[in-house]
Amino acid sequence: MKIHPSAIVAPGAVLGEDVEIGPFTIIEDDVTIGDRCRIGAHCHVKRYVTMGAGCTLDTGVVLGGEPQDAKFKGEKSFVEIGEGNMLREYVTIHRATGEGEVTRLGANNAVMAYSHAGHNTIIGNNAMVGSYVGIGGHCTIEDRVNIGGFVGLHQYSTIGTLAMLGGMTKVNADVPPTLIADGNPMEFRSVNIIGLERSGVGKEERRAVHRAYKTIYRSEMNTSEAIASLRADGEPTDMVKRFIEFIERIDQGYRGRQNNPH
Repeated sequence: MKIHPSAIVAPGAVLGEDVEIGPFTIIEDDVTIGDRCRIGAHCHVKRYVTMGAGCTLDTGVVLGGEPQDAKFKGEKSFVEIGEGNMLREYVTIHRATGEGEVTRLGANNAVMAYSHAGHNTIIGNNAMVGSYVGIGGHCTIEDRVNIGGFVGLHQYSTIGTLAMLGGMTKVNADVPPTLIADGNPMEFRSVNIIGLERSGVGKEERRAVHRAYKTIYRSEMNTSEAIASLRADGEPTDMVKRFIEFIERIDQGYRGRQNNPH
């Protein structure tokens, strides 16, 4: 274990094996840091943060700050960071609002400089979050999502698996799995074919997803008619089925956000 003499590590913090902590970093009580984590200079890991093994925190990262939420009244809530995450300069991730609630980052994610994940956000695994991305409270980002720089996500937005968001996109509604979204106002441009291919999705499955996208978003049918047409063609593939079910859930929320209460 290598702890710089200027770092402050509270006695109630639990550090794993082979942890490195850089100069002027503060680790508070009630923090658990997994094996082989590398924490750079001027970082601040606040109370109620748990971090898995093999994570890297670059200069100025702040984890566990109180939520920027008027509903927060000082309750005990948490940040959970999985294994193998890379958080670059000045990334901030805030605790959740609500007693016992969690803001969670999964495993093997890369979060670039100056990005922020708000309270109660859930990020899955193997996501790429570009620089200066602002993720509003209660957002859900599923696995293998790619978010370009300077993107802003409205609170309660859900980004489906393998979706891709172009730089500077204004995200004010859910983005279904596998789609490429871009622009302000946001538009669905196409299917993330390259991302699907790189993730090992077969050619026939990729074609099925592309057909579903064109049926729902590029035909003259409304959404209900398009989904009925896809189901009338036979049992959808697993990926198409998830795509359809995601779109159907959007109507359960508010203004295109399935997890947004009315």
